[in-house]
Amino acid sequence: MRRCAVCGKGSVVGRAYTRRGQAKKQGGVGRRIVRKNLRRFLPNLQRVKALLHGSVQRVLICTACLKNGRVTKAP
Repeated sequence: MRRCAVCGKGSVVGRAYTRRGQAKKQGGVGRRIVRKNLRRFLPNLQRVKALLHGSVQRVLICTACLKNGRVTKAP
């Protein structure tokens, strides 16, 4: 599985709900859940040349770590 080399952020499993029917607010009998499909929420990983452990490495870093300056990019 692809993970951030700094914080360890990876993919998370969730569900996508499919609903049908008209909302009660609009005069219907209410929205009903028809099916629940499994889906994955993927982190925004970027391949970056970074200084890690004293050497330049090409690693996958999430954009949150890049924005917060947790990684020093190599020249």
